Amino acid sequence: MAYALQQLINGVSLGMIYGLIAVGYTMVYGIIGMINFAHGDIFMIGAFVALTAMVMLVSGGLMEGPAAILLVLAISMTFTALYGWTVERIAYRPLRGSFRLAPLISAIGMSIVLQNFVQVSQGARVKPLEPQLPGGIELMREGTFVVQLSYMQMLIIVSTLTVLGIFTWLVTKTPLGRAMRACEQDRKMASLLGIDTDRTISLTFVIGASLAAVAGTLYLLRYGVIDFYIGFLAGVKAFTAAVLGGIGSLPGAVLGGLLIGLIETFWSAYFSVQYKDVAAFSILAIVLIFMPTGLLGRQEVEKV
Repeated sequence: MAYALQQLINGVSLGMIYGLIAVGYTMVYGIIGMINFAHGDIFMIGAFVALTAMVMLVSGGLMEGPAAILLVLAISMTFTALYGWTVERIAYRPLRGSFRLAPLISAIGMSIVLQNFVQVSQGARVKPLEPQLPGGIELMREGTFVVQLSYMQMLIIVSTLTVLGIFTWLVTKTPLGRAMRACEQDRKMASLLGIDTDRTISLTFVIGASLAAVAGTLYLLRYGVIDFYIGFLAGVKAFTAAVLGGIGSLPGAVLGGLLIGLIETFWSAYFSVQYKDVAAFSILAIVLIFMPTGLLGRQEVEKV
């Protein structure tokens, strides 16, 4: 029981990180109907910006502890948002009126460019970081096995739920959210009604990149090791989470991330760690056979 409880905690914290990345996928898809395959690499950029900022703050003796984490998070979100805006301007906006595969190919190319840019500028070796928020709360003990909820896991869970609440409010209650939903339903009609669709789409990319920066920072602080390739696998799993939860649904993205994280963690703990990805993608396929729109997805209405 204690071992299962510990794996549940580990799975929830990992799933929350996937969920944050998946929210960025589903926001962009909801607006322009395309998958931004460079989003995983934006997550990787956020992790590297956070690493650079944290090393400068801690090694310089300027700040440490929770205050340093908050400042690093703000720095990472700011710089990564600029990358998201740049990706939209370079890889998507010029091809918006083109055939549907053109932006997809462009996004894949941008993903490769970002990977190689970080590899050349930062090196191919893994970059470690010492724990910045050690310790935790002991929940139970079974013999010599201790179930612990670390402070870092608590930060991940609280941050994800807070961000989800803020952006759900943003999409449902603010003028920007109404503009996003109008562009999702009919971008041409939204433009005719006075909505600046270019600005709305750019802000959506900026917001999605900021969420990826939060996920990248939390991933760095939780696992302490990053490299230039982490964005690819994390991006694929986050995209899987978005599809599993229902592409276009913000709560569905977080739910899908939780399920992917739990499946990976429990499969690694009780079966074979080498086949954790096989288990996650197999369950995705099974779910989509019976629920093609995902767990919380809605059926698209055909315009006639």
